Amino acid sequence: MVPRADFQSYYGRPIVRPPVWTHDIAIYLFTGGLAAGSALLAAGGQATGDVVLRRAGRAATMGALGASAFFLIKDLGRPERFHHMLRVAKPTSPMSMGTWLLSFFGGAAGVAAAAEVAPLLPERGVLGLARRVLPPVGAAAGYGAAALAPGLATYTAVLFADTAVPSWNAVYPDLPFMFAGSALASGAGVGLIAAPGKPARRMAVAGAAVELAAGHRVENNYGLLSEPYHHGRPGKLLRLARALTVAGAVGAVVGRRSRVVSALAGVSLLAGSALTRFGVFEAGVESAKDPRYTVVPQRERLNSRAATPGEPGPSPRTGKS
Repeated sequence: MVPRADFQSYYGRPIVRPPVWTHDIAIYLFTGGLAAGSALLAAGGQATGDVVLRRAGRAATMGALGASAFFLIKDLGRPERFHHMLRVAKPTSPMSMGTWLLSFFGGAAGVAAAAEVAPLLPERGVLGLARRVLPPVGAAAGYGAAALAPGLATYTAVLFADTAVPSWNAVYPDLPFMFAGSALASGAGVGLIAAPGKPARRMAVAGAAVELAAGHRVENNYGLLSEPYHHGRPGKLLRLARALTVAGAVGAVVGRRSRVVSALAGVSLLAGSALTRFGVFEAGVESAKDPRYTVVPQRERLNSRAATPGEPGPSPRTGKS
């Protein structure tokens, strides 16, 4: 009898072309999540009357938003390409929807940040009118930015999952939750550094819990396609990210009476969030380079379909009917 064939690829070459994105996109993932989390933090400060928390959240939002725009445009190669993407709105395209989300979010966050300088304007003339109008308009814009923040935090996960990269495509049910939790944790990190209090501490615990739970599923629930998330360099990055996130959440809880411990917890959460994005990015790239992650799941789906004639074929994403 002919022996059962072992896995092989065509001269060891990848079947799926690895992403051409550089680490600029990994940084963009982090800064976009930080902008979203900081906007939620600012809205929390606004709702509770915590002026310091509100100002810190709005300032961090604008800083992260500026960094996001820089790294996105840098990756696009030419600045006008960002403008060209605003010529159409395509609901089925995560990139198109993400561009519009970033634009609307940036406008709302910019108005909210401008309201913080209103008290410094003269009391008369046009600037005096702006001084009176900006605070209520900025309050509404702050809540508007917070409403758009979940979409901004998670659209990049949808964009990744919509590609043919095996270990991004397979984890589409959990990756948005992982990114959402990471965004919350990074926003809480800003709060713990600038104005530690109950809102920032609760946000830190909630964000860390969501990120760790979704990350555990990503790393363990998808069989072979979870492998890149806990092997090699991506695995090291994600393990360190998990340790920093846990340390940050614990520090947020136990550091209620220590400004230093709270600040260190905030730094830990920010670092953990950044490493999470780099780990996910590199895991996807590694899965595209190795043809095993494309061929083996395909063969498993074909074998499953052949074993149950007449049954609908399994989903190409999950392997389930």
